Amino acid sequence: MEKIFEGLVDYKEYLTKNPFYKKLGINLQDYEASNGKEPTSPYRNIDPSMMEPISADLDDLVRLHFLATSRKATTILEFGVGKSTVVLDDALTLNKQRYEKYVKNELRRSNAFECHSVDNIKHWIDVCKATAETDNVSYHFTKCSVSSFNGRVCTFYDSLPNICPDLIYVDAPDQFSPEGDVRGINTNHRDRWSMAADLLAIEYFLLPGALIIVDGRTTNARFLRQNLQRNWSYQHIVEMDQHFFELLEEPIGIYNKKQIDFCLGDEFYIRLKNSN
Repeated sequence: MEKIFEGLVDYKEYLTKNPFYKKLGINLQDYEASNGKEPTSPYRNIDPSMMEPISADLDDLVRLHFLATSRKATTILEFGVGKSTVVLDDALTLNKQRYEKYVKNELRRSNAFECHSVDNIKHWIDVCKATAETDNVSYHFTKCSVSSFNGRVCTFYDSLPNICPDLIYVDAPDQFSPEGDVRGINTNHRDRWSMAADLLAIEYFLLPGALIIVDGRTTNARFLRQNLQRNWSYQHIVEMDQHFFELLEEPIGIYNKKQIDFCLGDEFYIRLKNSN
């Protein structure tokens, strides 16, 4: 799985060639001086009253942009609107410039070069719309509710965009905003964490080659890993604090195979063989 970052060697050089950071108003000199991190209290990132965006981790955003472009992503599902939305939009713009003709003529991608971003906090959607130009993004505001999956308490968004994504980025919901409870249990406690189960519900609609990126949320990633039923590879890269799931199955039909061949190439089939 680490080979998905093969070719991403020099982050500064990558930013020179792909200056998406300018759309986020990031000054590279200031970022490098601060190392891109801010000291925080143990509760800052789980403060339900916090309505200021968390500072960008540019390394994370570089990796996200690299994955979307190197895998030639066509349709993206994003949980949680923010800086990542701008980055994914920029990546799709590049993919469209490079591959639109082939995708249109050769592949079955009804939502080609679209990012569908879901959030249950309208404030973040409004902020993103007001501060960023995103040409390829459709924003979806929906409630998020506490529910259960196989008897285990979790959360689901009340509605999802009806698409077939090949790249999924999970950075929401937070633990405080899902509504309701199951037998008095919910995620609205500072010693709990998010437990989104949306991907479990749509798992069998995903195509071989799909990639899921879970940003942080280790317990939620473990929950997904234990409950996903298809042949997913999994890796937690601790130093990145990110989790990666890739659906390693034989292609479903000729169009899925053409998409895998074009977007992922021979390396996908090597990973598939090694997973058996």
